Amino acid sequence: MPLLELLFLASIWGASFLFLKVGASAFGPIALICLRVGVAAALLLPVMARPALRQQFIRHLGPLALVGLTNSALPFLLFAYGALQLGAGTESILNATTPMFTALVAWLWLKAPVTRAQGAGMAIGLVGVAALVAGRPEGQAAASPWAYLLPLGATLCYGVAANVAARRLRGVDAKVVTFGCMFFATVMLLPLLPFAWPAATPSLPAWGAALLLGALCTGFGYILYFRLLAQAGAPFAASVTFVVPIFGMIWGRLFLDEPITVAMLAACAVILLGTALTSGRLRWPRRAPPVA
Repeated sequence: MPLLELLFLASIWGASFLFLKVGASAFGPIALICLRVGVAAALLLPVMARPALRQQFIRHLGPLALVGLTNSALPFLLFAYGALQLGAGTESILNATTPMFTALVAWLWLKAPVTRAQGAGMAIGLVGVAALVAGRPEGQAAASPWAYLLPLGATLCYGVAANVAARRLRGVDAKVVTFGCMFFATVMLLPLLPFAWPAATPSLPAWGAALLLGALCTGFGYILYFRLLAQAGAPFAASVTFVVPIFGMIWGRLFLDEPITVAMLAACAVILLGTALTSGRLRWPRRAPPVA
């Protein structure tokens, strides 16, 4: 049932922020993300068994490498560095700004027109982010306000990647794009691994978090996303964006004892409203025609 699969996917992707929080302090951001993309690439490797998909991969090496940098290597690292100071719930809320940055990049870079609804959505989303920073919950009070720029930098990267993919990877199978992202992110980060590997041996829970982050949240998560795309279409699958923050906050509360405050919920609602307007999921009310 697509709805149940959507909720399961949202729970998996919401859990990724929990695993980031657990793994980042034990492995360090670079080693953790290298493991994440490496495990995901290995899990997605069977996708390349089909000759037609291998040909697509070979023909688009340059754009795939660029998307691997902007959709995986850089944003995953920024979220991991952010997890050193911010809670899982907070990062999952900020992740919902991705559609807003996608529209902003399209406007600034590709000169795509911005509708009144999209402009309002960006402004509303910015208010929500400011409210989230201002209402820092207990446990994050010591976090620098600049730490909030790390997840926002990650979602800006996602926005760049989405526009690059739309321009240069149009018609390429989504499985090829995802494998290419993970493969090239692994290639980019692997040379750093010997210098970033932690001196102290990570604990079993930290190893579990790293492996679940790569296998479950990234590799299996994208496979499930492809299934939703095929069964229910892109608009339905994209609505997972609105559910991920809910699970991010729930998992943070259950497993890390992170508070869920009224300020967090209010900021989340405002950000999701901005996201809905920017992505077109919510339409701006039209003026009624004048009565003659």
